[in-house]
Amino acid sequence: MKLIKLDAIDSTNDFLKGLSNAQTLENFTVVTAENQSKGKGQMGAKWVSETGKNLIVSILIKNILKKKSQIFNLNFAIALSILDALIPYKIPKLTIKWPNDIMSDDKKIAGILIENSIKSDKSIVSVIGIGININQSNFDNLPKASSLKNIMNQDFDKDEILNKVYSAILNRIEQLQIKSENKLLDDYNDKLFKKGIIMPFENKENEKFMGIIQEVTKQGKLKMILENDKVREYYIKEISMLF
Repeated sequence: MKLIKLDAIDSTNDFLKGLSNAQTLENFTVVTAENQSKGKGQMGAKWVSETGKNLIVSILIKNILKKKSQIFNLNFAIALSILDALIPYKIPKLTIKWPNDIMSDDKKIAGILIENSIKSDKSIVSVIGIGININQSNFDNLPKASSLKNIMNQDFDKDEILNKVYSAILNRIEQLQIKSENKLLDDYNDKLFKKGIIMPFENKENEKFMGIIQEVTKQGKLKMILENDKVREYYIKEISMLF
């Protein structure tokens, strides 16, 4: 593993993107930080972490995706990798909240931000940002968040978890490369948060409605049955789950 360790940075994703643009980096180069002042989530959401308590990591992935339609497969692979790495620790009720939050029961313990760029030669370079709440215990203003420590009542070795995450990503990327996209999608849907359960949702117009999650499609859309028994598919950020 090519590992770059930082004490503090505004964003590990931004740092890795800048470094990749400035020089040729080894595939699967990893950047970690003890503190991140401008951590990002999906669609510009802010991600906050206590210094030194959590795993803040970005990973460069290139020469893997051959076309834009595979971007969602990468999302499936990375989300599953986090579950693969955490399962040996017996974290209870691990699921994936669409599109890429990792849950233990009803608490968010990890998030993923994938930023893709298409180069002039049509190659796709991805920077994978991963934040896992490991030893942080205070989530006063984040009632839906928790950590491995809070859930399991023990401290964890961040470096050990990083190694497990890295190995799991390599394994899932290998699945993607041998064209096991259907297996990735099946595994992802098997671990989908609140699948098959009637739940309240809200759309961009602040309208609330009930729906039952059926699956995520190959295109990364959430397929649901609505109250009128109609089936509809939603893009990321078109709706949010209320729980």
